[in-house]
Amino acid sequence: MSDNLRGSLFMMLAMLGFAIEDAFFKSATGSGGVSPGVGTMIFGFFGTVSFALLAHWKREAVFRRAYIERPLLIRSGFEILGRLFFALSLAFVPLSTTSAILQAAPLMVTLGAVVVLKEPVGMRRWIAMIVGFLGVLLILRPTPSGFDSTVIFAVLGMIGFAGRDLMTRASPPEVSSTQLGILGFLMVFIAGCVITIFETPTLAAPTPTAFALIMGTAVSGVFAYSALTKAMRTGEVSVVAPFRYSRLLIALAIAFIIFGERPDALTLVGASLIVGSGTYTLIRGARKDGAGSVRQTGV
Repeated sequence: MSDNLRGSLFMMLAMLGFAIEDAFFKSATGSGGVSPGVGTMIFGFFGTVSFALLAHWKREAVFRRAYIERPLLIRSGFEILGRLFFALSLAFVPLSTTSAILQAAPLMVTLGAVVVLKEPVGMRRWIAMIVGFLGVLLILRPTPSGFDSTVIFAVLGMIGFAGRDLMTRASPPEVSSTQLGILGFLMVFIAGCVITIFETPTLAAPTPTAFALIMGTAVSGVFAYSALTKAMRTGEVSVVAPFRYSRLLIALAIAFIIFGERPDALTLVGASLIVGSGTYTLIRGARKDGAGSVRQTGV
């Protein structure tokens, strides 16, 4: 089996894990068995401990001074923003809509790379970004009759994840993927703490069923993050990265089978535009930068 094929399979396994993670979290919070804030705290705590143990096993430092230096502080801020609003989106917005909007994150990363990192982008990638953002607008439907204000949660979550991935490019190379995992899940825990401030009642204990679902969220998330890291280190980025969009197909299937969601035509067309333009942007960017030059983390 070639490295590209193995990398692609790992990427699809990662996206399957992330889609299952989302479904577990939505089931736990949607049933009323646990609040989004408490669920996010439990998820973050389990993930932090898991990656801390992995770092200890690999004889890597659990805490690094780089965590509190400017690049990773900015990254952590975006992580909190993304996790906070993504959790709220999973709780209150249809899974199919949340997953579709999340797929625009690579386009936002490319835009941020142009504005912040001053990376050159050709006309074709600019056109791809515009097409992708038009797809987001089709899903949002920013008109008085079609706009759902809760969808803003998904947009803000996507912006947070895009900022996190952008700052991952600027993170110190001596900080390993495992250490980034520790820091990332610690920010998930902090995001949960922030959400609980606005919840009533605060820190209500989850029901046994909800707790089991949140643990399923955590296990799926840790598995998906590990598979994503393996995927990005196995095959060529230009071949492996586009398979991240399999997450949307899996999420649509889960939304249909488990939650009974029926995305309308505009949502499906918008999702297709996002996936198509995002895939093109990833391939063009990876070919330009060279295989293995982009460090990514999962959501």
